[in-house]
Amino acid sequence: MAPSPTGRMHLGNVYACLAAWLAVRSQGRRGRVILRIEDIDGPRVVKDADRWIMDDLAWLGLDWDGPVAYQSRRGAVYRHALEVLKGQTLGGRMLDDHAWPDTPEGDQPLVYPCFCSRADIRAASAPNEGDGFTIYPGTCRGLPYDLVRFRLESGNRHSLRIAVPADPGDPGAVCRFHDLVFGDRVYTLPRDLGDVVIQRSDGLMSYQLAVTVDDLDMGVNQVVRGRDLLRSTAIQSWIRERLDRDAGPVQYAHLPLIDGADGRRMSKRYGSLDLGTLRARGWSPERVIGICACLLGLLPHPEPVAAADLVDGFTWKALRRDLADRRLDEAGLEMD
Repeated sequence: MAPSPTGRMHLGNVYACLAAWLAVRSQGRRGRVILRIEDIDGPRVVKDADRWIMDDLAWLGLDWDGPVAYQSRRGAVYRHALEVLKGQTLGGRMLDDHAWPDTPEGDQPLVYPCFCSRADIRAASAPNEGDGFTIYPGTCRGLPYDLVRFRLESGNRHSLRIAVPADPGDPGAVCRFHDLVFGDRVYTLPRDLGDVVIQRSDGLMSYQLAVTVDDLDMGVNQVVRGRDLLRSTAIQSWIRERLDRDAGPVQYAHLPLIDGADGRRMSKRYGSLDLGTLRARGWSPERVIGICACLLGLLPHPEPVAAADLVDGFTWKALRRDLADRRLDEAGLEMD
């Protein structure tokens, strides 16, 4: 369970947390649930939101194992991972200490500085598919070493990107994985993702790098999240292999999204129905769990139920049968 503390959890967050919790608890003692507060984007963090999240999860009966992990406290781990990536070329060669961003002639550094502004990238890119990805056109990839060094020494603002194979026909350019809900997925890295940012121009590590490092470091072998992150799984797999080629496999389960009554994906930024509001209205935890269980296909109709009572009957089958995003109309949330 990996909520961002940018506000109170809404029903879409609970739906995902419930699925992740049930997937582990249905395996008996063979698994553990990790709670990770993804607060790496400090400017967006809301004071006390982590406390609200933990209180709401406990109220819902969704417990976790071991201490809570905070991304904001793991900066040294991320910086070490970045140095590991900077010590490689796209072709797999290892660079000598302090050689970056210089590389042997004809080889591309795995990590390279990008001096483009967001406006530059938008102007040069094709429209994205609505899941947050804008394919970077590669403007700064392959810049002459002397120019890159000059700009870095001049203090030019820049992000860092990780390079993927440029040729879609390269066997290494294709990422394949099996999703427990959406089935077999195939992504061609240069065409579907491009060179993504792994460190922002303000110095903050990106989501793509941080969660990949966290999952490796914490031994995570099953990830449950929204289907809008399917493409992220491909680039995270690429980063994961560059960090640890012997890392074990990960199971993924991407869930259909939950849309509000206005048709937009449920989000804190849009003021979607949150647990603070529902608890103030007198809702019980069983009522919230019942709605989310229905959205997961575990109940034919919303009805109050405890999370623990769903463990024995948990399955991904209902989600596989209906991959469409769910529509949650507040007027339809009432139960008898």
